[in-house]
Amino acid sequence: MGFIIERLRAKVGYAAALIATALSGGALASGSKVNQMDMSPGVTSAGQAIYDLHSAILWICVAIGVVVFGVMFYSIIYHRKSRGHKASNFHESTTVEIAWTVVPFLILIGMAVPATSTLIHIYDTEDAEMDILITGYQWKWKYEYLNDNGENVSFFSNLRTPQDEIYNT
Repeated sequence: MGFIIERLRAKVGYAAALIATALSGGALASGSKVNQMDMSPGVTSAGQAIYDLHSAILWICVAIGVVVFGVMFYSIIYHRKSRGHKASNFHESTTVEIAWTVVPFLILIGMAVPATSTLIHIYDTEDAEMDILITGYQWKWKYEYLNDNGENVSFFSNLRTPQDEIYNT
């Protein structure tokens, strides 16, 4: 029994340390860029759209988490057996099944619409002066400068500096 209590104390201590680290990191993030815990705001219009989408989805998820855990803790505290409550039977309840199918579907649609419009904005290259297709491989990048005439220029860039460049020879 003592072993279980010690393990529980260790886990509680670990959780407290994680929470303290997260809170201190969040406090530092507002004043400096060293321990920033959020995405950096975008510089371009596409980058700003991605940042705004990320923030909106994050707050939607936080709201869902608060509601779910709030209902869960309320139910645990106020509807427990020691207070004389009996468990409800939701078996084969069509209304409940429709609710927990339709509500997440609507939430996902509500998150998919701005995500899709952001992706359409990102991939819109109609007014670009130059199109560059960059493909990342494990240890190198492939750059393709796309030309309307079909004369594409492409090359690979390895992620290492040649010795001649290092020694300036």
